[in-house]
Amino acid sequence: MSGTANLTDLMGRMSFVEKRIRTLVELRRAGDPQPDDPFRGLYLSDDAVDRLLRAESDPRSRVLDADELQGSFGSGEEGDVTDPVGAGLRLPALARTCGLSGLDVDLLLVALAGDLDVRFEQLFGYLNDDVTRRRPSAGVALALCGVPLSSASGRERLTSGPLIEAGLLVLDDQDRPFPGRAVRVPDRVVAHLLGSDQLDAILAGVVVPPPAVAWGDGSALARALRAGSRLCYLREPPTGSGVLVALDALRRTGLDGLVLDLAHLSRLPEPVAAARAAAREARMRCCGLIPSPVEAIGGSLEGLSALRALPLPLLLVGSSPWDPLWSPDPPLLVDVPASTATERGRLWSETFRGSGLGFDPGRATSQFLMRPGQVPRAATSARQQSRLTTDGVVTLEHVRSGARSENGSALQRLARRIEPRVGWDDLVLPPPTRTALHEVAARGRHRERVLGEWSMRPGGGRGLGVAALFAGDSGTGKTMAAEVVAGDLGLDLYVVDLSTLVDKYIGETEKNLDRIFTAAAGVNGVLLFDEADAVFGKRSEVKDAHDRYANVESAYLLQRMESFDGLAILATNLRSNIDEAFTRRLDVLVDFPLPDAPHRLALWRSCLAPLPTTGLLDLEFCSTAFVLSGGGIRSAAVTAAYLAADRDGAVSMRELVKAVEREYRKLGRLCLAQEFGRYHSLLL
Repeated sequence: MSGTANLTDLMGRMSFVEKRIRTLVELRRAGDPQPDDPFRGLYLSDDAVDRLLRAESDPRSRVLDADELQGSFGSGEEGDVTDPVGAGLRLPALARTCGLSGLDVDLLLVALAGDLDVRFEQLFGYLNDDVTRRRPSAGVALALCGVPLSSASGRERLTSGPLIEAGLLVLDDQDRPFPGRAVRVPDRVVAHLLGSDQLDAILAGVVVPPPAVAWGDGSALARALRAGSRLCYLREPPTGSGVLVALDALRRTGLDGLVLDLAHLSRLPEPVAAARAAAREARMRCCGLIPSPVEAIGGSLEGLSALRALPLPLLLVGSSPWDPLWSPDPPLLVDVPASTATERGRLWSETFRGSGLGFDPGRATSQFLMRPGQVPRAATSARQQSRLTTDGVVTLEHVRSGARSENGSALQRLARRIEPRVGWDDLVLPPPTRTALHEVAARGRHRERVLGEWSMRPGGGRGLGVAALFAGDSGTGKTMAAEVVAGDLGLDLYVVDLSTLVDKYIGETEKNLDRIFTAAAGVNGVLLFDEADAVFGKRSEVKDAHDRYANVESAYLLQRMESFDGLAILATNLRSNIDEAFTRRLDVLVDFPLPDAPHRLALWRSCLAPLPTTGLLDLEFCSTAFVLSGGGIRSAAVTAAYLAADRDGAVSMRELVKAVEREYRKLGRLCLAQEFGRYHSLLL
């Protein structure tokens, strides 16, 4: 309905209010002992005081009788507010939604008068006997509606009635006696009645646009809503969307949904006031409320109570079990199903339909555990990233980057994020190790289909996670291999910092671990525990309190690893130190041996490839004579580069041999002449 039609309707109703005000002004004038006093309303004269002390009837207490109320919009009694069929006017619609009686509508129109016509401000100042108070007082409003101050039911309409409960009317000046309190209509309600849909400023960022995604079946929930359910709790899994199911259910009942971001609401200075404003907005728009996630407000009873907008549905969404302390009324509990990789693949394809992609975006992102509503946002991010290229074509990396943009930031405060820069070609490993690494990547890519859709994960609350152990001596490429696996999956690598994990105080390490796993649950990434034996070590026989609490820590880790839905890699130099219970729960175990001579030759060539060299490097000798790990060869190459840069030249055998010497000294090994052979003289 247009704003013009609503304004016409309101101004038509104002004519009845104006008639009442004229009548009440005439009554006040007839009994006014000082009608010509220019300072009326600013002071009390001696005659006025004497009149009050003689307990004469005060004309200000006069109310309109039944004959004087004829022609008003509301009858002053309980009853429905009618609306021309098909008109769709906002005031009658609001009256029906909030259950307003004729008296309620009359009071609302009286309070609204000054906002629609400035003439009423001065008239209210006269009726209030105070020219500085230009809104109707409670006493004046009731008098205009023919309700005496002694009416308990009339007073309740302005203190706890539907108008107050719905936030349509505010009674200001609470320190004054009831008759002198100002009655006011909030600006947002005035704007709504005039046809505006602009949100209240306090709801900026709280009310979010509903996801434009076709997913979820809300038919069962819709049946419950039609049967009278008004408080519902939709518990969603990591890849499901309670918001989408709630929206579908509301649409099936003929209602729209107002989606609220409770995380943003909880950060506001006055979250309860914002919750009340949201409930009022739902009543004005006649739509259900969908607040998510409920955990963000910590189960605040006042906040949840303020969100109720009866008779409209309140559909709360969260991921934790329902706490009975959150509400005295039991809710309808709904378990939202998880989305499948196939369903999300269909959403990806629909989002990029007509874009001419040369690959299947659903298959390319099958390793990302996402909610259906995140897919369109990720696709938009991918298109934004493609604009950085000259041709603007969306590539595989753009799509994966868009999917990564949906990651939360909580894990970055607990672990070091590494964006993979290396690939399979950069790895120099024996075939069995490479095969095992490809298996890790395959499990990470297809875990949702195998463990979820095909139900190959047993019960007991086990998650969809994949755990792998990388075991080998220092420098054999464990961290680099983890980076390669993450890069192959299009995921970021998060290296857990042991300094933020291990705590000397009892129970703190478990809390730190829980924070890491909880944060990782909202991130599509690879979690790397380097030096894992420091945390995942063997449980020992209990001889004192230290042993007992160390075993509790390990037992907690065993439980938490099983419920983890992500990809976790444990790297250790001492495989024998890992508890057997952890080993049993590992999906893949990858051994990283020290490189043999052919592999060392490949490593030397790979590490020196970016550097300027003299072309006379005897790399065959280096690979045969110097038994170093891949990390040692890499370190020696970097040292040689610094030595060459210092003399502003290219890397030669002199720099290479000296770099090996430095590496030997770091390892505590002797630099024997027979080991360096004919190049030993270069060390002198």
